[in-house]
Amino acid sequence: MLSAAFILNPAVFDDVYGPVLPRLRRTARIAFGPAEHPGPLDGVDVLCTSWGAPVLDQKLLDAAPDLKLVLYAAGSVRRIVTPEFWARGIPIVSAYRANAVPVADFTFAQIIYALKQGWRYVLRARETRAPVERLPMPGTYGTRVGLLSLGAIGRMVADRLAALDVEVVAHDPYAGPYGSVRMVGIEELFGTCDVISVHTPLLPATTGLVTGELLSLMRENATLINTSRGAVLDEPALVEVLGERPDLFAVLDVTDPEPPAPGSPLFTLPNVVLTPHIAGSLGRERGRLGELVVEELERFATGRALRHALDEEAAARLA
Repeated sequence: MLSAAFILNPAVFDDVYGPVLPRLRRTARIAFGPAEHPGPLDGVDVLCTSWGAPVLDQKLLDAAPDLKLVLYAAGSVRRIVTPEFWARGIPIVSAYRANAVPVADFTFAQIIYALKQGWRYVLRARETRAPVERLPMPGTYGTRVGLLSLGAIGRMVADRLAALDVEVVAHDPYAGPYGSVRMVGIEELFGTCDVISVHTPLLPATTGLVTGELLSLMRENATLINTSRGAVLDEPALVEVLGERPDLFAVLDVTDPEPPAPGSPLFTLPNVVLTPHIAGSLGRERGRLGELVVEELERFATGRALRHALDEEAAARLA
């Protein structure tokens, strides 16, 4: 039987691994748990981790000479992997596809709400303390929704949007055709869509990708949704454009910095809604991540190919 050790933030252990712990014990002997001080890693075959994972540097690798698999029940592994880790050839599994599910659900809900101008009614009624007249709205028939990036989350959002009578277009220089989604240039995406949803990973090449020029192209009464990373947007330019264009609206689940600095105009602009990075897995939703990595552990233990292992190139592209 394999030997497994948990090193992660103990505060998330019950959510992530609690529901699947009996199943995990049938496949691996637990050397030590997250609340214990990490002991010697000699003899440990599998490292089970999540938020609060250790950096997989030379020191850890030297302390874990028998390590054969890393299970990361969270999203991007870029913070924890090192050249020394890749050189060891140890497979690492990420649950980013499971973490994409609640992000796609949240985004889909926000897109529908934006197409009906829901947030404007809420904010205006609260401000005026009076009934609000109906506003011009795109609606959910014959309108166009744009996705900036067609990675795992973007594709899940596209799948959900297929239930609506809307046209879905996307811009992603690295993605091929996907279902009925039509690929367009980034200027067309911003200039023709009623809602634009940002799912671009934060990389050196995508920092500040959404410029003031692109934002100024947005059509009348359009909404921008960002559940990716705040720095993908040129935030000062966003504030300026939203101030000049009260017809536009922004739903921001992520900002740069996060949360916004005290006194940021994002707190007071009447056409902005901020949520505190809640699109990703929280509470019971984290159990989906634990389920994915335990399924991978079972595959590994029985000699089957892993389905969610990352190589160095794929890991570098994740947000």
